[in-house]
Amino acid sequence: MIFEHEIPSGSRLYFGESARLKRRIENQAAELLEERGYREMVTPLFSYHQHESFDDPKALIRLNDTDNHEVSLRADSTADVVRIATKRLGRSTDSKQWFYIQPVYRFPTKEQYQIGAEFLGGEFARVAADATALLERLEIRPLLQVANIAIPRLLSERYGVALEDLKTMHIQRILDTGHPWLEDLVRIHRAEDLEDLSRYPEDLAEELEKIRLAVEGIAYRPLVVAPLYYAKLRYYDSLLFRLYEGNTLFATGGSYRIDGVRSAGFALMTDACIAEKMTKGNA
Repeated sequence: MIFEHEIPSGSRLYFGESARLKRRIENQAAELLEERGYREMVTPLFSYHQHESFDDPKALIRLNDTDNHEVSLRADSTADVVRIATKRLGRSTDSKQWFYIQPVYRFPTKEQYQIGAEFLGGEFARVAADATALLERLEIRPLLQVANIAIPRLLSERYGVALEDLKTMHIQRILDTGHPWLEDLVRIHRAEDLEDLSRYPEDLAEELEKIRLAVEGIAYRPLVVAPLYYAKLRYYDSLLFRLYEGNTLFATGGSYRIDGVRSAGFALMTDACIAEKMTKGNA
């Protein structure tokens, strides 16, 4: 029996102090992002092309429009923001920087509030700086992890490392593929570990060098490097970052190409920020 006052598992309910805090976080985010040149966009709740962003289409909540075309509830905002800015708005605006404050929805009933930004033609280091500046304004300072999704893809496609082992970080199976440089690759953790890349194959060294150069342009600390990290969203194809503490993810972002447009962006997890500030009593 489902009582009238129950809400589905994974849904969000904010009231009183938590609702006030949510509004304050969103207002602070809007102010900072506007200061940094972003303009706001609110995308439709329904989308025709969400499946293109996910390795696992089971994450989508699907339904049909009046012509029986399949649509999904918005499970990710990045692709829609880029396509609307480039294809629908077209010549009506010359803005390349957009931010959004809106929830996403995943199957079966997961609701997640996000604050995100997309910089069409923007650089990875600039977007990472915007994300860390936003968290610093909220007085949250988690660990910054920098990765490059091209590395696990190369390991899978050219060096016989199973992609599933990379997704689950099964270190022993990764090492069992027998490449002598793999142990050194697994041990990379600090920016200093990228100073000598001569031991790695040329294609991997090239992608590791991208991480090294990106880290040089990021002043934020604490920072770690994770070359084997694999992101699930399809459009990411190069540098990535995550901001987290323990098991709590506060923000994620990176460099991507959608419909030929090279861009960079991030999403901040509003729910995690609310929980963090409520827990520490600094709302």
